[in-house]
Amino acid sequence: MDTPVIFDRKAVRLHRDRAAGRQSTLMPVLEAATDRLLDRLDDMTRSFSCALDIGGRGITQQRLAARGICTVSTDLSPRLVSQSGGMRVCADEEWLPFAPHSFDLVIANLSLHWVNDLPGALTQIRHILRPDGLFLASMPILPTLRPLRTALEAAELALCDGVSPHISPFPTQQSCAQLMQRTGFALPVIDTERLDLRYRSLAGLLTDLRAAGETNALTQRNRGIAPRLLFPAAAAELETSEAENFAMPLHMAILSGWAPAPTQPVPLQPGQFEHSLHDALTQADATPKPTK
Repeated sequence: MDTPVIFDRKAVRLHRDRAAGRQSTLMPVLEAATDRLLDRLDDMTRSFSCALDIGGRGITQQRLAARGICTVSTDLSPRLVSQSGGMRVCADEEWLPFAPHSFDLVIANLSLHWVNDLPGALTQIRHILRPDGLFLASMPILPTLRPLRTALEAAELALCDGVSPHISPFPTQQSCAQLMQRTGFALPVIDTERLDLRYRSLAGLLTDLRAAGETNALTQRNRGIAPRLLFPAAAAELETSEAENFAMPLHMAILSGWAPAPTQPVPLQPGQFEHSLHDALTQADATPKPTK
């Protein structure tokens, strides 16, 4: 079955190339997102020797190096991957050029949401992990950028009697869990983090999105020039609050899962339990109750 081409991968690369010289303005946000993801490693008793950093913008590699983990960095953008230290490879996340069982840890920090074949990319990641290797990723999920989507659609509808796509379709936490199960990861866990961001103006938000390389790369986007009044009208939608700024939080799913291995614990199948629920409840009812 052919994979739908939702994202223009050439545009994604160009946006990330242009963002390479601007991302210093976003460093507090990028560092906070990276630290929240990698905090999961600090809760584990096992160690890792060789990691792959997918799209970590140099920050993930630095954090892993500080933990003593040898890291190979990769990114679709040659300019962004050049900002990573150590070993680095410019490569497409949809076609990872690594042999099976190459790494015992793969980190993808806010870097997989522009991939067309996400199940295929995760399957590749599982293959390049050694048995019992860990995949750890963060991904924007709904309702990230929902207020911006709503404002742009309302403004464009008023000006053009129709709307064109401006914001990427983000998954939900539930769809991330289904994706991890579908692609064969063992012991998958999905939880969420939220970075509370606020902006004084739509212009400030759009500046940050450009600095992050997160502007519109949908294949169905309008390639023409946006109506002159579109962004002022959208700004009016967002900036109607009496407060001096408006909220635009980043909601992230944190995905973790392990490459299958014979040594991993396996959940019991139906009928394999030693005691029935009925017997346990009957025994509990028969237990004498303490008197006052």
